[in-house]
Amino acid sequence: MHTYIIRRLLYAIPILIGVNLITTLLFFYVNTPDDMARQILGDKNVTAESVENWKREHGYDLPLFINNSEEGLSKITQTVFAEKCAPLLWFDFGRSDRNNIDIGSQIRTRMWPSLAIAVPTFIVAIFVNLIFAMILAYVRGTYLDVWGVIFCVSMMSISSLFFIISGQFVLGKMLKLFPISGFDTGIYGIKFVILPIVIGIIASIGGSARFYRIVFLEEIGKDYIRTARAKGLSEGKVLFKHGLKNAMIPILTNVVVALPFLFYGSLIMENFFAIPGLGSFTIDAIQSQDFAIVRSMVYLGSILYIIGLILTDISYTLVDPRIRLK
Repeated sequence: MHTYIIRRLLYAIPILIGVNLITTLLFFYVNTPDDMARQILGDKNVTAESVENWKREHGYDLPLFINNSEEGLSKITQTVFAEKCAPLLWFDFGRSDRNNIDIGSQIRTRMWPSLAIAVPTFIVAIFVNLIFAMILAYVRGTYLDVWGVIFCVSMMSISSLFFIISGQFVLGKMLKLFPISGFDTGIYGIKFVILPIVIGIIASIGGSARFYRIVFLEEIGKDYIRTARAKGLSEGKVLFKHGLKNAMIPILTNVVVALPFLFYGSLIMENFFAIPGLGSFTIDAIQSQDFAIVRSMVYLGSILYIIGLILTDISYTLVDPRIRLK
């Protein structure tokens, strides 16, 4: 187990370097340092001199990957990639290109509003979707099952924007049960997160429930289920005890891989509800062409995704003793 984890972590190093390379290439291909300077300086009549000064102050006057004007190792170290992206490998996120704020400090501050919404939504949605899927599997082949599948497909087909706008209008504006937007810390922040959590749970019903239903139906057709029925066990006990336990591997795959995305929160949800989380932080950085923040968030997402994959593999061994990681 320990050897496997160490090997996977070592594999992650070239992956993270590759992510940085691709992010840098894509960003500078679409948006050159000159464009960044004009966007951030915010003046239509900005001069070429001010653009060059901004690039020099922020280190974007250097070549992207290879500096032919230098000698030896400096050809690589005196580049935008080495100075801006390489420090991410030891979690030095640097400072924002736009307002010089410390990115690491912003991440540590903004992660909590994102987690305050994402974690409850994630946990409750799992239980709701699992229970709904097991009920559909229990009444398989009936009209309830057919209408349940139609409901799932319908929910999958509706954009999350519809649920957000409808929830704000009905629960926030008409019934005035919750504030439409805003955020606060401590116990006073509960009233601001209830509505996004409820909308997030409702919007999640559909795809996951339909997937879990398929998993349960596949397990129901296996020999051990028929053996359990032959021993006289009730259908409910067969499904909810034996079927659920043996369906955990695909369920864990769906659940654990999604864990890294909790850190980011919901990009759309946070913007509509004016929540100062990492989602809105990323969107604002993209709109303002702040490459420092964009590369930091992409890198952080890559790390969390790799950790999620490792946790997925480890969780397999917990639910199925036949699986061994070497």
